[in-house]
Amino acid sequence: MSCKKDAVHVIVVNWNNAGDTIRCLESLSGVHFPGMRVLVVDNGSTDDSADRIRGAYPQYGMLKLDRNRGFGGGCNAGHGQAMKEGAEYVVFLNNDTVVDPGFLEPLLAPLRRRGSVAITVPRIYFMNYHGWIWYAGGEVNLLTGRVAHRGIRKKDGKLFDVSSETSYATGCCLAMSASDFSRSGGFDERFSMYGEDVDLSLRIRESGKKILYVPTSKVWHRVSASGGGELDLLKLWRKNLSLLRLLAKHEAWSGIFLYLLLAPFRLLLGAVSVALFRLKEPVGAAPKETG
Repeated sequence: MSCKKDAVHVIVVNWNNAGDTIRCLESLSGVHFPGMRVLVVDNGSTDDSADRIRGAYPQYGMLKLDRNRGFGGGCNAGHGQAMKEGAEYVVFLNNDTVVDPGFLEPLLAPLRRRGSVAITVPRIYFMNYHGWIWYAGGEVNLLTGRVAHRGIRKKDGKLFDVSSETSYATGCCLAMSASDFSRSGGFDERFSMYGEDVDLSLRIRESGKKILYVPTSKVWHRVSASGGGELDLLKLWRKNLSLLRLLAKHEAWSGIFLYLLLAPFRLLLGAVSVALFRLKEPVGAAPKETG
């Protein structure tokens, strides 16, 4: 099927979470971009969320899966449907986000140039702490086993205003050409919930392509809405297993050794950082106007 110019599918995966998904779709309804289509992938929900979402936004597409295939599997299924519908670009967007009305154009502009950039990612804020960064690029060091967001829990400022190449894209929101995603093999579904975005990023970079942080594109993220919070023990367990799987897949043996050695210290420092951040005063939902 032939593609329309700038035909872009925004793919939002839902699992038993109509409330967040509907709020995300409400923000997308304010994005006026010719050629944009929204596709909700219901990942085998066991509640009535698919019906609620369809009732609230019948104009958006929905792909219902018969089982929960995990985040990567849901995104892969959405990409397959988007390709059938003629998508030239795909944007994977977490359902616990809201977007700036102008978030899409800055993400697509570098991809249109058909150069070395294969993935673009926005500036992402904590939803309930306005002006505080959740993601402004990613850092990966396979030798030491360290994977971290740049700028996390820091006040927004000029330091984060510059577009630059970054080590990995977060699956919270990333844009690619649909064909590049196909050639990459998509998300590795063995990761289930964490690590698949870093793995995709590493494979893209190994192919000679780049990942670009685009600060003029803005998204707000209700962090860990599906996982009980940043300090949830099950989430931490899954993240640690996924990171070890990632290091093993990319044969980063020194990274595995140092990760296991330093994990208690990193966990302690992370817990302290999260606890101190939570002392700040939450300010409610993301702003309707962002300037």
